[in-house]
Amino acid sequence: MKLNAYDTAAAAGHAAAESAAGILRDAIRDRGHAVFVAATGNSQVEFLKHLAAAPGIEWGRTTMFHLDEYIGIPADHPASFRRYLRERFLGRVPVGTVHLVAGDAPDLAAELVRLNDLIRRAAVDVAFIGIGENGHIAFNDPPADFATETPFIVVDLDEACRRQQVGEGWFPSMAAVPRQAVSMSVRQILRAARIVCTVPDARKAQAVKTAVEGEIGPLAPASILRTHADCRMFLDRAAAALLSR
Repeated sequence: MKLNAYDTAAAAGHAAAESAAGILRDAIRDRGHAVFVAATGNSQVEFLKHLAAAPGIEWGRTTMFHLDEYIGIPADHPASFRRYLRERFLGRVPVGTVHLVAGDAPDLAAELVRLNDLIRRAAVDVAFIGIGENGHIAFNDPPADFATETPFIVVDLDEACRRQQVGEGWFPSMAAVPRQAVSMSVRQILRAARIVCTVPDARKAQAVKTAVEGEIGPLAPASILRTHADCRMFLDRAAAALLSR
């Protein structure tokens, strides 16, 4: 894992976007196409803003997979990750092929089959992710499933995860936060050739410290990123504050 720390969240997001843009440009140059995974949430706002503005990316020659989505909320819900991506990213760049997670699909089992079939036939060049306050990656809350090879799975959201969603203003109360989501699995995230992990904010400092310096295991889901051959983590000063190095 390569750590990069910056004074502000904006600077960290900008640097992460420059790294991500280089990966996409290289993949398009070398193979004619790039496949990437996009995350959402407050940690990705600056990153996606700068990535959308990055020069020289032939977006029409890219395919995007969506990292996760709540079960049971419509695509126009204020907290929907599909809405987030459309408003903050897909409305700014003409991505060639987009595979969003329909968490409100009438037949959720069929939606999982569709997504899993699509991503099994794709070689992911880079996954853009963050880390939750509880150390989750995607919606793989602790104790995360490190074993399943299934690309997209249904997961239960723990109280800390649901509390974060209220704290960030996505939902008015805990009662309004869904208890389950469709999430890309840990092993599927690790299948990406590269990972760009953007983690700003003091609220994430303990999760960052545990991921970087603690024991690798399901109780600290983000710790598994240390086993990846090319994971680049971009932090602001607040998120890096508890690191010993």
